[in-house]
Amino acid sequence: MNFNRIIVWFRNDLRVKDQEALHKACSSGAEVIPVYCFDPRHFETTEIGYPKTGSFRGKFLLESVADLRRNLRKIDGDLVILRGNPEVEIITLAERVKADAIFFSEEVTAEEQHVDKSLEKAAWSKGIATERFWQSTLYHIEDLPFPVTQVPEVFTQFRKSVEKMASIRPTYPQPNKINFPNESVIPLSGELPDLKSYGLEDPEPERRSVMEFDGGESAGLGRIQSYFWEGDHLKVYKETRNGLIGADYSSKFSAWLALGCLSPRTIYEEAKRYEKERKKNQSTYWLIFELIWRDYFRFITKKHGNKVFKIEGIKNTRDSWRRDSADFQRWCEGQTGVPFVDANMRELKFSGFMSNRGRQNVASFLVNDLGIDWTWGASYFESLLIDYDVCSNWGNWMYVGGVGNDPRENRYFNILRQGKNYDKNGDYVRLWVPELADIKGFDIHQPWELSTAQLKQIGIQMGNTYPQSMVDLEGVF
Repeated sequence: MNFNRIIVWFRNDLRVKDQEALHKACSSGAEVIPVYCFDPRHFETTEIGYPKTGSFRGKFLLESVADLRRNLRKIDGDLVILRGNPEVEIITLAERVKADAIFFSEEVTAEEQHVDKSLEKAAWSKGIATERFWQSTLYHIEDLPFPVTQVPEVFTQFRKSVEKMASIRPTYPQPNKINFPNESVIPLSGELPDLKSYGLEDPEPERRSVMEFDGGESAGLGRIQSYFWEGDHLKVYKETRNGLIGADYSSKFSAWLALGCLSPRTIYEEAKRYEKERKKNQSTYWLIFELIWRDYFRFITKKHGNKVFKIEGIKNTRDSWRRDSADFQRWCEGQTGVPFVDANMRELKFSGFMSNRGRQNVASFLVNDLGIDWTWGASYFESLLIDYDVCSNWGNWMYVGGVGNDPRENRYFNILRQGKNYDKNGDYVRLWVPELADIKGFDIHQPWELSTAQLKQIGIQMGNTYPQSMVDLEGVF
């Protein structure tokens, strides 16, 4: 079908490289109008009292949209900024500029799909065509060796099947030029909102952060360059990925993947090039393995729909969860009295990031030690995490909550043993829990083991300068 003017609606695909909707629109010969719409529903306050999109995520989003606009302008395009419900605002724009098609990426979760269907229905009633593109995963949905309704419930089965029977499509090149309509046709392209528009404050700079996360495709591609090629860190990824301090113990690509500033296929192709030009080993495979995990959670969410957000999860199991707001708040603030948990929660609070190892530990503590509703933890992560990905976040929390598709029952993390394995000398705790900094070595993980006199000598009073532990961890190590 031939179109004269196409709107390309950007969502969680904020890039010009490997952007199928943009590529297909530009290749069609039509005039192309790229659009981003800030949806106020993404900033609403949830039942636990936090905005769905907090300051760290909001800042990263604004930077990513600004970078997309700059990159589109480099190829003679622009980005029209809208604010409001996309299913209304984009149709209004399409009528105003006489667009005959809207291209956009397909999402898998209920709120986004509701928007998709509403937009398509409204477009159809106006005689405007719509076309969806699947471009959020490493393996394309049409290339899976099974229908989505039969995605294996166990990750290992999923991984082995796709590795054996599916291939990964090549990336789409960045368009050389966008046939953007002249200014008399297009209304003013609109200014980027600021965080205050959504009741958010600019986050304070945090010197202890693992790294500076700048939003946008340019920064994402720069991170690939620095991590793979300049730092040569990929060759030891498997050995270092459970680290806690610094930029390079893991790739940190997740924030750019979450908003689609990078596509998983772009990372895959760079990893394959690294294997050819530098080294191929378990570490290079393990990075790809993690991209497959990300695919798995997205396809599982596509399969099970809204169940991933329900407290019963996809297992439909009821449990007697506690909903103690005060205890939950202590967890959020990093005031549980368990130093390894508190260090991780404070890193999240002050920087918007937490290591994979940390996420597993604090989630297990909330669910297994405190017995608090796992969906509260998932919602808190949604608000704070700079790299929040709806499918991975809720899929992982279901795992910990025992209501996901985890072949292991009761995935409990022994916090002290984890501290011993991953922060033996206590350097990570010392960084984020400075009130305990004078405790030497591993003892910082269990200050309750020191006598009152020993603690007094270094100016620590349990229950005063640092909280008493919410749970009794003595005898569990």
